[in-house]
Amino acid sequence: MAKLTKEEIIASLKEMTVMELNELVKAVEDEFGVTAAAPVGVVAAPVEEEESKGPTEVSLILKSIGGSKVQVIKAVQVLTGLGLMDAKKLVDGAPVAIKENISPVEAEEHKKTLEAAGAEIEIK
Repeated sequence: MAKLTKEEIIASLKEMTVMELNELVKAVEDEFGVTAAAPVGVVAAPVEEEESKGPTEVSLILKSIGGSKVQVIKAVQVLTGLGLMDAKKLVDGAPVAIKENISPVEAEEHKKTLEAAGAEIEIK
């Protein structure tokens, strides 16, 4: 078996969908007994300081599709980087989280885009 270079691995990752990347991370975690999550102690200190200012990470929830399903699917596809079929499956599952753990500013921008396409969006 030929050894892959870093460049070949990165090129392969660029071609994967978000769902495929998620499955890959889980497989690597299981295979090597590691976790990709940041240690809780490292994350907890900055969060305590920011709690008084409001949430630092929110989730963008698609509550309903509205009248123009095709436009919503296209908007979700652009925002998530998913393929057309994966974006359609995600939209068909409404209510569903489109993006999680994003900044409130980014969530507002995505909300405007999706609402312009006809979707009903909630930020949690």
